[in-house]
Amino acid sequence: MNKYKETFGIDISKDVFDVHGNKSGHNQYKNDESGFKMFLKELPINSLVVMEATGYYHYRLAQYLYKNGVIVSVVNPLSVKRFIQMKLAKVKTDKSDSKAICEYALINEVPLYNALTDVQIECLQLFRLMDVYIKHRTATKNKLHGEEVLGIPSKNVYRSLKRNKKHLDKEIEAIELKLLSLVKQDGQEQLTLLTSVPGIGIKTALFLVVITDGFTKFETSSQLCSYVGITPTIRESGSSIRGRSRISKVGNKKLRNLLFLCSFNACKHNKACRELYQRIVNKGKSKKVALIAVGNKLLKQCFAIAKSGRPYDENHVSVLPR
Repeated sequence: MNKYKETFGIDISKDVFDVHGNKSGHNQYKNDESGFKMFLKELPINSLVVMEATGYYHYRLAQYLYKNGVIVSVVNPLSVKRFIQMKLAKVKTDKSDSKAICEYALINEVPLYNALTDVQIECLQLFRLMDVYIKHRTATKNKLHGEEVLGIPSKNVYRSLKRNKKHLDKEIEAIELKLLSLVKQDGQEQLTLLTSVPGIGIKTALFLVVITDGFTKFETSSQLCSYVGITPTIRESGSSIRGRSRISKVGNKKLRNLLFLCSFNACKHNKACRELYQRIVNKGKSKKVALIAVGNKLLKQCFAIAKSGRPYDENHVSVLPR
């Protein structure tokens, strides 16, 4: 039985958000401060508000409601999509989606939302900006290489590209320093512990501390691996379907990519990861599959070390919950 007075499903877009209550039905509000206040004013006490994780759009409303004492849940949009598909729904509108989210929340146990701290908010924004600059710098490097291959590059073009790359280098360095200073305020000890793991660099350690809220959001390493989306999925059915195992990819894409890059170094310098990589490759599996498994192993090592408070020891076997 639902323990809340009323459950509301929200489908949010750039300008408006549609709301469906299991008792009050449909309504629509502006996606701004005035709309938030109006919705809050009409919201019954002890209600549950459920919305999909939709990047920037859901974030402001979730933070606003949470800070005003409302019970909020932010669910994976893929879960809701599968739920709608199972119902064989033929209509897809913002109104129907809000109703589907409400119905999903009524029959499933949804995770409760914890608002991000001001430090976490700034760190995540800095990470996103740094990603943009890194992509621009890579494109600039590729363009520089292309001009050099021509043999007779234009001096004006070449100088402009060099200036742009130099500027991006400075911006990225400044962001990294700012991130380090922010996380050090509360997470210096965890940063030191995490970077003791061979293969884990400071950037990955910073991101891990931020998105896990100092590893307080997860009780087991399996929960963290599922959140990141670096757990394997099996595709088998009867005798005819024997699909290749893949990672789920339902999770934090950025951290998944960081761990994949870290796995290259871990295969060289991390004893447990090196042995795991060699064992998988010797079984005839692809190197990519082996590297993904190493990324999973690295994440579990980080979890064990952060929870135990002890630095990496290649001879220590963790007994923490998996």
